[in-house]
Amino acid sequence: MTSVEAPMVQAVNVCKSFGTAAVLKGIDLEVRRGEVMTLLGPSGSGKSTFLRLINHLETLSAGRLYVDGQLIGYGERNGRLHELPPSAVQRRRAEIGMVFQRFNLFAHMTALQNVMEAPIGVRREKREVVRKRALELLDRVGLADKASSYPSALSGGQQQRVAIARALAMQPKLMLFDEPTSALDPELVGEVLDVMKDLARSGMTMVVVTHEIGFAREVADHAVFIDGGVVVESGDPARVLADPQHPRTKAFLGKVL
Repeated sequence: MTSVEAPMVQAVNVCKSFGTAAVLKGIDLEVRRGEVMTLLGPSGSGKSTFLRLINHLETLSAGRLYVDGQLIGYGERNGRLHELPPSAVQRRRAEIGMVFQRFNLFAHMTALQNVMEAPIGVRREKREVVRKRALELLDRVGLADKASSYPSALSGGQQQRVAIARALAMQPKLMLFDEPTSALDPELVGEVLDVMKDLARSGMTMVVVTHEIGFAREVADHAVFIDGGVVVESGDPARVLADPQHPRTKAFLGKVL
């Protein structure tokens, strides 16, 4: 399977257990290039764990996970996986941007320094090139005037937009969002979702764990409802959200809508 033919993300019977607790019980799904997939489901259903497996922040218990046709974090010999050395994992992970619930900005760095840090520290790119890109990205997320501000001087929504710019600074082929608005005050949610909508319009491949049903309905190409560690229902967001077929999907949407 070449990267030209491969989906951007392909999960094959993905399983994950923590001790005796099985969190994911055989996930099969594909994310096409340029597609926005939203993962919906109750807390504890395995959505965030699946997201963390995509960029090898968690290790697989079973199955295979490919990004752009390559295993992330693993090599395969004679049908068995072996974990790659940290340097190789980091190289592959560098092509995947991730935005977390909590912004995880470096408190002692300005917004601009936060965005510049990874391309210089990980990829050893030239400072002047990275600075230009970082300023452009801060402008893109509406924070051109906050380049010299420290995180403590920014609202939660502004910090999350810096975090998105920071992830984009590595020029990723795939962006992962783990409930990016869940830690925000309600009036700040819209400014972050607007940036994500702009990203989607630009053709960025995105996998988004969210409870923002409106975002899923408006922006997603594919909606997946996960509960109990399995895919319960998936398909076109308009159908899944407006006319769910499975009782568990109906019950969940009945509570959140």
